[in-house]
Amino acid sequence: MNPATIFKIKGAWDKFSANHPKFPGFLQAAGNGMVEEGSVIDIKITSADGKTIATNVKLTAEDMELFAMLKDLR
Repeated sequence: MNPATIFKIKGAWDKFSANHPKFPGFLQAAGNGMVEEGSVIDIKITSADGKTIATNVKLTAEDMELFAMLKDLR
């Protein structure tokens, strides 16, 4: 990955975190033992006009490997 892109992403994340301060804390809490193989992640999005979509995923061992790799990128 291009180092300039990494810095752009970092800057965008810092701005997002400042605008939504509860979200990084939520992710940190989820990473402290809440997310494990067999856990279910539910996601729901509500648009500005009230439409919603939702889905969920049950985490597998392969998913946990991906999360470990992403965690190492920090």
